[in-house]
Amino acid sequence: MMCKAHTKTGRPLVAVASLGGTITMTTSGAAAGVRPELRAEDLLGGLAEQLDIDVRAATLATVPGASLDFDTLGDCYDWAAGQVAAGAAGVVVVQGTDTLEETAYFFETVWPYQEPLVVTGAMRHPALPGADGPANLVAALTVAAAPASRSRGCVLVMGDEVHLARWVRKANSSRPDAFSSAPTGPVAAVTEGAVHYFHPPGIRPPALERPRPRPGGTDSVAARVPLVEATLDDSGELLDAVVAAGAPGVVVAATGVGHVSQGVADAIERALPNLPVVVASRAGSGTTFRRTYGFRGSESDLLAMGVTMAGWLCPRKARVLLCTLLAAGAEREWIEEEFRRRGDLG
Repeated sequence: MMCKAHTKTGRPLVAVASLGGTITMTTSGAAAGVRPELRAEDLLGGLAEQLDIDVRAATLATVPGASLDFDTLGDCYDWAAGQVAAGAAGVVVVQGTDTLEETAYFFETVWPYQEPLVVTGAMRHPALPGADGPANLVAALTVAAAPASRSRGCVLVMGDEVHLARWVRKANSSRPDAFSSAPTGPVAAVTEGAVHYFHPPGIRPPALERPRPRPGGTDSVAARVPLVEATLDDSGELLDAVVAAGAPGVVVAATGVGHVSQGVADAIERALPNLPVVVASRAGSGTTFRRTYGFRGSESDLLAMGVTMAGWLCPRKARVLLCTLLAAGAEREWIEEEFRRRGDLG
């Protein structure tokens, strides 16, 4: 009988799923530019033997990161959960980096297991000098197999750094060191074939139910939740339009600590009787406020209307959380509770 988290060889078992992305891209035929074509087995090669681990690999999708959707991520979650039940010490998900911060947070919100789920990818495709895919995959396998990674939920591993899904963001469009975690920084580093954590595992909120496809194969609730950015001289007409189109909820990427123009404030007030509105900061770092400013469109004004503040969650992760909650049938009170639980530091 196979021991949990180890195979009969005594080595830890790591399950690896590939969803595509730059790490899998090659040129073929007369097509211009690289496209995702490599499979999980192609990426792994002899890496497992080098690390003294056993690997079970699967190719679940072969798409660029920008084309991933919640249904694909849900299928990946189901596969990963099955691998853990079958004895995997951890799971690695390989995908494109364009949406890596969002999928990492999706997995973080729904992953209930002590075994780690590690996401990784590459900024340089395999044909480029200094391609970073193999090194990132080795580091991700190392993290997934390490006992110290247990009870940490979903982490992102790139450039020998380990980032918590809650904080990590893609901060550069193309550099190998594109990922950062403001204001906390990475939670661990991979050196000399081992992962070194700087802090013990923190307390994680209870996992949410993963979104399920809607009956009849129609678009999921999650796919219809828009993210609207507040901008200079914003009249609020765009927000009115997405509400009129039937959005089940909306995230507003507000300026500063949660501020919008008078026009957007009016649009939010019109929307709130019909759907939840979550307000996050577009700044890239920092939290929304609750009681400092008092003008029309300030955080205090919006809270008095009934918006939900995202706290430290960035707009993209706020959307992921709202999507997941709406797919589970959450009402306003539950949504407010989860954003306070996951968006605040206290």
